[in-house]
Amino acid sequence: MKDDRIKIESDENLDDSVIAEENAAETIKKLREKLKVCETEKQEYLTGWQRAKADLVNARKRDEADRIEFSKFANEQLIHEIIPVLEHYETAKSHKDSWEKVDKNWRVGVESIFNQLKKALGEAGLKEIDPAIGSGFDHGEHESVGSIPVDDKKLDHCVMEVAQKGYSLNGKLLRPAKVKVGEFNL
Repeated sequence: MKDDRIKIESDENLDDSVIAEENAAETIKKLREKLKVCETEKQEYLTGWQRAKADLVNARKRDEADRIEFSKFANEQLIHEIIPVLEHYETAKSHKDSWEKVDKNWRVGVESIFNQLKKALGEAGLKEIDPAIGSGFDHGEHESVGSIPVDDKKLDHCVMEVAQKGYSLNGKLLRPAKVKVGEFNL
């Protein structure tokens, strides 16, 4: 390390007060230079510390956002496996004659279980995509599985029949609704 101590040389021709004053001025000058260097280093360290702190805060925010995003889709595979159960229930219920022949108490119980299941899946973020007949075909939510000739130009490229409902999970498309669209021919 450099020795910054001030050396006082004696000169018989100079007054001791002049030497002391010159040495004091030199000492102040060196101290100011050291202070300037220290302030510069302090600012560099402070800036680096603030940057590191901001990076840590941002990393924690990203981790939290990733955790939330992961939890939204953690059960995606399970939900994929439950969707056919929902569809089988709806198929069974759509057979009115058979459904009506079953004991009413049993039907009410099964409907209650089905409604609880749909509610739980809805709270987990599952949304049913069941396009309305006559609504426009949406490439982001629908898959065309056929076409139906229409006489009205307004029904061209509109949903005419829903072959299978679609589903999304927290805004992510799990399965598009399979539909038949109108095709206008002159």
